[in-house]
Amino acid sequence: MQEIPFLDLKRAYFEYGEEIEKAVLEVLRRGIYLNGPETASLEEKLASYLGVKYAVGVSSGTEALYLILKALELPAGSHVILPSFTFIATSEVVVRAGFTPVFADIDINTGNLSTHSVKTLYEKLLSEGKKVSAVIGVSIFGLPAELPALETFCKDRKLYLIEDICQAFGAEVAGKKVGTFGIASATSFYPTKNLACFGDGGMVFTDDYEIYRKIKVMKEHGQTSPYFYEYHGINGRIDEIQCAIVRVKFKFFEKELALRRYLADLYTKGLKNLAPEIKFLEPLPQALPAYSLYSIRVKAREELIKFLAQARITTRIYYPSPLHLQPVYKGLGYQKGDLPATEKLCDEILSLPFFPYLRDEEVEYVVEKIREFYGR
Repeated sequence: MQEIPFLDLKRAYFEYGEEIEKAVLEVLRRGIYLNGPETASLEEKLASYLGVKYAVGVSSGTEALYLILKALELPAGSHVILPSFTFIATSEVVVRAGFTPVFADIDINTGNLSTHSVKTLYEKLLSEGKKVSAVIGVSIFGLPAELPALETFCKDRKLYLIEDICQAFGAEVAGKKVGTFGIASATSFYPTKNLACFGDGGMVFTDDYEIYRKIKVMKEHGQTSPYFYEYHGINGRIDEIQCAIVRVKFKFFEKELALRRYLADLYTKGLKNLAPEIKFLEPLPQALPAYSLYSIRVKAREELIKFLAQARITTRIYYPSPLHLQPVYKGLGYQKGDLPATEKLCDEILSLPFFPYLRDEEVEYVVEKIREFYGR
């Protein structure tokens, strides 16, 4: 068996590269490289896909989250609750916006933010006289978070629910698309995402006109008319070339989502009898995942990684260390043991080779080698 890569973006390109090249060439010849028809068309298509009123193309998923926080104009001194098991962009934007991140634990069975942990933290912060203004729900690895429960919790306490769907565009839970539960949601078009461009890009989705209006302005340095600035903004535009690429790839998006689900099922069926050495992250009832990664919990992780590498199989760890124990947050006072489910998952999680054009025989070979490692 040839080397099995963790991710091979070229295989997707070869599926529809000619159409992408044609679309990019049209942008180059048109001579409009920012805020043009490609951006407007993509915003309209993706807003319609999710069933929301407004979409704003921005320069990355990170800036999408940041702009949402800035547009909400949270009170000074606000605390924002979010999972510790996520990419650092989710927390760094809270700090950049001038607020304090508060890390909640996860449900180890799903990998996603625990509503129970959020409730407990909220009551604790309230008892300490601290202002809690928002919760960021991340749908990790394409598995929908406990969004219906989080939405109810936030509405009851007049908190903003912000969705980070950077890894989960296209997923559904309780009959709704992720990205439609909170006040606003952010996605990323980074090349490894389910719907991706060939560089950086992202988008904000919302039904709230004021948030839409502010983000449209703030992504342009806060400029409301030529050289007149209503807000402190950023240079947060997405460019026309990236929008043209995403627009073409969106034509194949549902096909690729189906391939992701098929490959995830192939892995699960092949590995299902390896308990207790292997445990799966479980989608919520009534959830339709949009797998961006296929990740499992394993015993003897480092030894397994080395064994698979010798078999020319590349794996990755998302994430080896939780955010609450990262050096950058040492000033917040967290200690090892504070979020036990999160810390346990970081010790056990392993992501296997996974992308839409991974071949059946490659998945079967990975499964075969994992079974061999555990003597099954």
